[in-house]
Amino acid sequence: MSEAPVVTIDGPGGAGKGTVSLLLARRLGWHYLDSGALYRLVAVAAARDGIDLDDGDALARRVPGLRIEFRLHADTLQVLLDDVDVTAAIREEACARAASRLAVHAGLRTALLPLQRAFARPPGLVAEGRDMGTVVFPQAPLKIFLTASAEQRARRRWLQLSAAGVDASLAAILDDLRRRDARDASRTTAPLRPADDAVLIDSSDLTADEVCARIAGHCQERGLTVGTDPVP
Repeated sequence: MSEAPVVTIDGPGGAGKGTVSLLLARRLGWHYLDSGALYRLVAVAAARDGIDLDDGDALARRVPGLRIEFRLHADTLQVLLDDVDVTAAIREEACARAASRLAVHAGLRTALLPLQRAFARPPGLVAEGRDMGTVVFPQAPLKIFLTASAEQRARRRWLQLSAAGVDASLAAILDDLRRRDARDASRTTAPLRPADDAVLIDSSDLTADEVCARIAGHCQERGLTVGTDPVP
C-alpha cells in the first residue's frame, strides 16, 4: 500500500460525505476518490463491453484494465473512464440501478481493492465511501465517520430532488433511507460501521463548510499538510 497519507470519510447516504470530501480535498490540495462512483464506472464499462451485470467473474476481470481519473476543478468534479468524460453518464438513474446490481458481487469488491488503493499517491488522498476506513485503507492516519439523523438526511435528499424539478415524497425517501441503512449495516461483506479508531462527526446541525473545518483541524493535529490549492 502507498505511503501517501489518506483521510477516509465513511458514513451513510445523505450525511454529506461527497460534498465534504470534495471540500477537504481542495483544501488539502490532495487527490480524491469517490469509491461509490467506481461501481457506476464498472457499470458503464460493462454496458460498453456487453458484459452481463450478473456475471461477477467477468466484471471482476474487467477491473484491472480500467483507467479511471477524478479531476478536481475549482467548483466541479470531472470523472474520466478510459480517457472519456463520463461525469454526466454515471449520474443517470439507469447507471445507479446497474451499479446496485453489480455491487453485490464479492469478487468484484475484491478486484476493486487494488484499484482503490492505487489512488493513494502523493501528496495524499481523501477517500469517501462506506468501507474506506474499515476495509480499503485500515492504516489511514485519520478516519472520519460522518453521520446525521435519518430525518435530516432524508430532508437533504428531498431538497436536492426538488431543486432538480423531481416530485418526490419526503416520507418515501425517509422510509427508503432507513431500509438502506439497515441493509448496509447488516450485510456480510464490508458492513457499514465506524472503524474502531474513527472520529465520529454528526452533521445534522452543521454546514458542509463547518464539517470540513473540523476535519481540517483533525488533520492539523495529526501533522497532515493543509494546503490552499486544489490538485491540478
